[in-house]
Amino acid sequence: MNNNFGDQLSARSRSLRSFVFAAIVAASLSHGISYGADASGAAASDAASSFNSPPSSASDAAQDGSPTAEDIATVLNVRFHIGLQESLKIGQAVLNAAKRDTISPLLLLAVIAVESNFDRFAVSVVGAKGLMQVLPSQHRDRVLRSADLTDAGTNVSIGSAILHDYIEASDGDVHDALVRYSGGARGYARRVADRMSVIKTAFGNTAHNNAFASPAAFKY
Repeated sequence: MNNNFGDQLSARSRSLRSFVFAAIVAASLSHGISYGADASGAAASDAASSFNSPPSSASDAAQDGSPTAEDIATVLNVRFHIGLQESLKIGQAVLNAAKRDTISPLLLLAVIAVESNFDRFAVSVVGAKGLMQVLPSQHRDRVLRSADLTDAGTNVSIGSAILHDYIEASDGDVHDALVRYSGGARGYARRVADRMSVIKTAFGNTAHNNAFASPAAFKY
């Protein structure tokens, strides 16, 4: 992740931005979860007029259809071939950050998929690290010297907080927030929306096939 507020974002067509934002909002709302920043524009505000936090427990998640850490772990294991224990750590980190920042867990998972493909040891050529490719040099206020960015909880917590700040700075425009998060990478928001769709489908397929692992499989 290369975040540079000094660079002006390249011009984008309004139709593309509307398409990507609508895809992200539609994917999250159809899964019973939503973002924590007010959306800008009449259409966006109508589509996401009520922003609710993700459930605080597995039982609450089951009632409203939101994923649990075990759901996420199963999808990451089956779809992305991540070990169950590693997947569970990621799932717990995502849900904790999503609840705190009132961001869709699906959005965080999609960003992680694009940034690192769920490799917590990933390092970019510019030094961005971990699941959400946090760039220490750009976020010294959040990344302490002792911070272990290979740790799922630490990395996702910092990355989610950064994304939340960008959503607020963009007046709720998730597309613009994602462009800022990527440092202006072309097509980044569309790639996140595409991964969000893939992940949402994976959740549906996993549930349909009753492929959830037994609780014992998730013990450390």
